[in-house]
Amino acid sequence: MPSSNPTSSTRSARIGPYTVGPGHPLLLLAGPCVVESLDLCLAVARRLVTIGKNTGVQIVFKASFDKANRSSIDSFRGPGLAQGLEVLAEVKRQTGLPLVTDIHESHQAAPVGEVVDLIQIPAFLCRQTDLLVAAAKTGKAVNAKKGQFLAPLDMRHVVHKLRQGGAKDILLTDRGTMFGYNNLITDVRAIPLMQDLGVPVLFDATHSAQIPGGDGAKSGGDRRMIPYLARAAMGAGCDGFFMEVHPDPDKALSDGKNTLRLDDLEPLLRQLNAIAKVVADG
Repeated sequence: MPSSNPTSSTRSARIGPYTVGPGHPLLLLAGPCVVESLDLCLAVARRLVTIGKNTGVQIVFKASFDKANRSSIDSFRGPGLAQGLEVLAEVKRQTGLPLVTDIHESHQAAPVGEVVDLIQIPAFLCRQTDLLVAAAKTGKAVNAKKGQFLAPLDMRHVVHKLRQGGAKDILLTDRGTMFGYNNLITDVRAIPLMQDLGVPVLFDATHSAQIPGGDGAKSGGDRRMIPYLARAAMGAGCDGFFMEVHPDPDKALSDGKNTLRLDDLEPLLRQLNAIAKVVADG
């Protein structure tokens, strides 16, 4: 879709050794929803290294040290800040993959910024000014997910806050929009609209398949929809993807129903690369 904003054609951001934006390989933020164990994170990360080499996709390892927004207080949240960062640092040491994790409170930004290459702002918290500014002040790249309750162009305020805080490398991610109760709908117009803000835009293909609160005390989801949503977003020209992946999603400790099986990732990335070429050539 052609843009009326001249900056959108030159949008780019640096994440560790990678550059994301037009003319660069797809970026993928991928890993288990939460840090379940060092062994699981290393097993997933090593597979991601191989997948990245096989597909040419730039992969950043993702896992959360604390899922502070779980539906139920009884749900597994993760190991916490200190232990979670130790696991992430070891993953990077052993695999060389850049890292991304999310923060929920301003005081987490500085210690997280010492370990990861990209700080992520959860969708529910994307309007929290102090959180955005704290992330920006670390000097690391920041990925802000669009709130399910926001129109795409309302993310201009998020971008402005991050820039005012000093962030130079900014990504936005679409993860669907609330459509009544316990349901999300993906409007791919959000991708070019947010790109018009002059920043690369990713698509969260796994959380967009979520059914928020759909399983009573936890969110449900339909992972069968992940490839369909991802292919549609790639057709709309997104710059990359966020996907939670797990060797056995049915046993995942968080978001299993909307998590992609790790074995299904490489074939999907090959399809997305093919669509990206068509879009670029068009």
